[in-house]
Amino acid sequence: MGKIYAYLRCSTSEERQDISRQAREVKKLGVTDEKNIYWEYESGTKFDRAELQKLLDTVEQGDTIVTTEVSRLTRSTKHLCEILQIIQDKKLILNIGGSFIVDCSKGEIDPMTEGMIKMWGVFAEMERNIISQRVKSGMANAKAKGSKIGRPTVTMENLPSKFLQHYALYKSGKLSISDFARLM
Repeated sequence: MGKIYAYLRCSTSEERQDISRQAREVKKLGVTDEKNIYWEYESGTKFDRAELQKLLDTVEQGDTIVTTEVSRLTRSTKHLCEILQIIQDKKLILNIGGSFIVDCSKGEIDPMTEGMIKMWGVFAEMERNIISQRVKSGMANAKAKGSKIGRPTVTMENLPSKFLQHYALYKSGKLSISDFARLM
């Protein structure tokens, strides 16, 4: 029997979304080794997610990937089809929330199972598109009412003192851009 891995994803940063619910759920589904849990804060429409790619590169024939729902894997039907092909080619098992198992350990997907999971993918993509459309509509409405949309303009007067304090270290190369961003 292969190893059990998990993939967790939220669209926004840790400060705005909590991924711990997904972690608790996959642990209940048998993912006991923390190093086998891959998680990231990235959009579900993004194809080149580093942790998902690491997971897909790591798993071997007979392994299981656990996720809480299809939309955690991807919100793109096209990308879902690509992931399903990888699962089939590598002869893996995909466990979605414990209630839906896609067993490709023999290199095939049952047509009914494949159709069902692709339909979930269509609904996940549609849900994301509806949310996006509502946000754009809300922003247009706010703009029409005179609200300023987007980030505030940055001037020397409104820069945080912390930025000015560390900027010289960044410019001199003593502070990397990543460290500078973390400090901010």
